[in-house]
Amino acid sequence: MNTNEKGSLPEIFRPILWSYRFEDMDIKKHKQAIIIQAINYGTLEHWRWIDRTYGREEIRKVMQEISSTTLRAHVKKLAFLLFGLAGQQRT
Repeated sequence: MNTNEKGSLPEIFRPILWSYRFEDMDIKKHKQAIIIQAINYGTLEHWRWIDRTYGREEIRKVMQEISSTTLRAHVKKLAFLLFGLAGQQRT
């Protein structure tokens, strides 16, 4: 996993992590929550950050471990396509 210089989340994540105490978010410990929130509510900038930070393999692993209802329907297809799970999409 690549981390940014401080090992903390960029400020752009604050709005999409509204239900978490942003200052306490740890990019390793809270990886699953960060990835899911970025996919569900983030912009392309958030998606690029999780891709650079965690890598596609780690994102795929998280996506395979969660319930199919965790991802919002309108982002699910794109997320599965962009992160290399297109043939494994669950409805």
